[in-house]
Amino acid sequence: MNLYAPWEKAFKKVATPFEHFIHAQTTTGIILMVMTILALILANSPLADEYANFFHTELTFNLGSWELSHTIHHWINDGLMAIFFFIIGLEIKREILIGELSNIKVALLPILAAVGGMLFPALIYLSINAGTEGTNGWGIPMATDIAFAISALVLLGKRIPTALVTFLVALAIVDDLGAVLVIALFYTEQIHTFPLILAGGSFLILIAFNRFGIHMILPYFIIGLLMWFFMIESGVHATIAGVIAAMAIPSKPKKTPVGFTQETKNLLDEYDSYPVCTDHMVHDRQKRILFNIRNGIDAIGTPSARLEHDLHLPVALIVIPLFALANAGILIDFTSMSTTIMEPISIGIITGLIFGKVLGIFGVAWLAIKFKIANLPQGTSMSQIFGVAFLGGIGFTMSIFVADLAFMNNAELIFQAKVGILVASLLAGFFGYAWLRFVAKSK
Repeated sequence: MNLYAPWEKAFKKVATPFEHFIHAQTTTGIILMVMTILALILANSPLADEYANFFHTELTFNLGSWELSHTIHHWINDGLMAIFFFIIGLEIKREILIGELSNIKVALLPILAAVGGMLFPALIYLSINAGTEGTNGWGIPMATDIAFAISALVLLGKRIPTALVTFLVALAIVDDLGAVLVIALFYTEQIHTFPLILAGGSFLILIAFNRFGIHMILPYFIIGLLMWFFMIESGVHATIAGVIAAMAIPSKPKKTPVGFTQETKNLLDEYDSYPVCTDHMVHDRQKRILFNIRNGIDAIGTPSARLEHDLHLPVALIVIPLFALANAGILIDFTSMSTTIMEPISIGIITGLIFGKVLGIFGVAWLAIKFKIANLPQGTSMSQIFGVAFLGGIGFTMSIFVADLAFMNNAELIFQAKVGILVASLLAGFFGYAWLRFVAKSK
């Protein structure tokens, strides 16, 4: 069954290196939308109490006298989301090494636009919430949800050039890196030195594995799991362990691809030299040849590419949907919704994600092009960059994640933040899509 069949035609315009990445992000975006709607329905149904109680159920792991106990909500946000951040780390590493961020001339515009798209929303939010109990939420409107943003862009089909998709992908990757740094530096309340040292030691072991040419996944998984645990104990948010671990995964193949084609052809010719068995079973020697071909493919591949490919689907189908189901359910009381939206936190997030992102992404991009610091992506127009800037205001997944950290244990402020995030993301996505669909023209 082809998971991408309903929108397969939309990808014919996308360059080959992006195809799998865009497929995965679009799948994530559509599933994320469905699970968000489901969470909102459950939170506003007769099952609301059962829905809330389920995610507040304690889940405990014991090993002798050692115990690790958290709610299911906490396990999702600190445990499963570490896998999501691991994928982000692999994507960042790939883009820096061989992707759009590897060429500084191409990367400069999305890098500058992403920095502007983080600074302006934070400044706008702070200008509204300075000196209030919502001050700590300044990081919430800085983030862009790459899955939703790319989904909206890809669904436009041939109306947009490939270079615009490339621009958004590079921008979103830089945005993710900025969000990770903000979480690590500003949303860590208390540091416990000894567990942090152990986490650092675990990372050095991962680096040593890399340097010694170990390409097996299992050793990295075991040490990475230990590093995640030490991060939890240190006070630094555990999801940062996912990003750090990704940096240590080997990105170079064991063998260079030189001669691979000829070696494979020779093996296939040898395979074909054996007669076909009537019982459809292959010869023992043929099995060995197939095994050698598979080993050859693995040898010219890299663990980082293999992990990124293998984990995208589980993250899209399990991790992100569970995160949305656990975090997007808010009680919608239309009698008080107008009051909630007018709270400083909600206003700060809405104006930050919509106007802040447009000022930051489009404004900085326009200045960079105006003063010839960077070039406009080939075949695109400033009008299309304006539309993409609005799509950058879809801050769903990462914004909710930061909101939980910023207003930890304060349900009322988290509620106001989530209302602002949902409203802003909906408006930004709708306007960005409509602008690119009906107004913006390619150059």
